[in-house]
Amino acid sequence: MTIRGWNEAWQPIFDSLFRMKTAWPTRGWSWDPRLMCITSSFTTEQEAAARAATQVALQQEWTAATIARAPQPLKDVVERAGGIRQGQLALSTGPAAGLLVYGLWWPWGDGETVSLRVGLADVDANREPYNRFRDVFAVSL
Repeated sequence: MTIRGWNEAWQPIFDSLFRMKTAWPTRGWSWDPRLMCITSSFTTEQEAAARAATQVALQQEWTAATIARAPQPLKDVVERAGGIRQGQLALSTGPAAGLLVYGLWWPWGDGETVSLRVGLADVDANREPYNRFRDVFAVSL
């Protein structure tokens, strides 16, 4: 079932996402139409700061070895993204009132760049709460 609408129980999650964005070491976020989420890339020099920022909103961490124990909506996102490989992470918070926020931490393999994709699992990208989510990160479709 796809989530549509807004639930006040999600406000603490959105507050933590705002704090994550505020602490983010780069300012560039953009829309990833393939995975229907936002994305930001950063250098390996910024990795520690980026990791600290993600801890504000995405406290659960999943690896290739542990993803089988993750909530099903996160496993579905990871599968659509092509799976999780050594060195990659799936991050999440929730589900809270049915909402699961995910992060995909993908090193590029060049030893210099990492991307983080952040999204809302099983949410209609054209409605709330995705509209509010994109507003937090100042990203449009």
